[in-house]
Amino acid sequence: MQLRNGDLLFVTAKESGLSGAINNVTQKQKTASFDHIGILEKDGNHMFVLHAAPKGGAQKQDLENFIKDQKEEGQEVIVYRLKPEYREIIPEAIKKANSMLGKPYNFNYVLDDNSYYCSDFVERAFREEHIFKLEPMTFIDPKTGKTNAFWEEFYTKKNMKVPEGEPGCNPNGLAGSDKLERIGNY
Repeated sequence: MQLRNGDLLFVTAKESGLSGAINNVTQKQKTASFDHIGILEKDGNHMFVLHAAPKGGAQKQDLENFIKDQKEEGQEVIVYRLKPEYREIIPEAIKKANSMLGKPYNFNYVLDDNSYYCSDFVERAFREEHIFKLEPMTFIDPKTGKTNAFWEEFYTKKNMKVPEGEPGCNPNGLAGSDKLERIGNY
């Protein structure tokens, strides 16, 4: 598969821990569920992934290392691409993503201009063009109708209330954008 500048690299979700908890309350599609996302930047013959991760915050990582990290965790990378009519905005989005590098990771998942979580980082890079939209976040387990126990404990430890209904985004929601097309597995 030929990767292109601005491709979005979605990482499949794990079943447990934080990954499983994100997926439990956000999974939209039966075919694949995601817990991480980055933007591909091609610079000459070099390819990088611009993304926000718990280890390293907002960063520019060599594509090979990014792929290796996911494979070591037993996760796959699925490539999505903006539909042709939206692609002219890619250079501007990559410029914006590069301007956000170096900020810490947002471990609270509540929007904040000084730190980013993965889907927040990508949404902001494309925000000017409204490629994605922020939606009310939910931490409710669809099976029980109650706040997922993982998230209840997660926010209690931070002395925060669960930010139910606050604006946010997640990789599954971004993958559902009608402005993207799924290209395949990398």
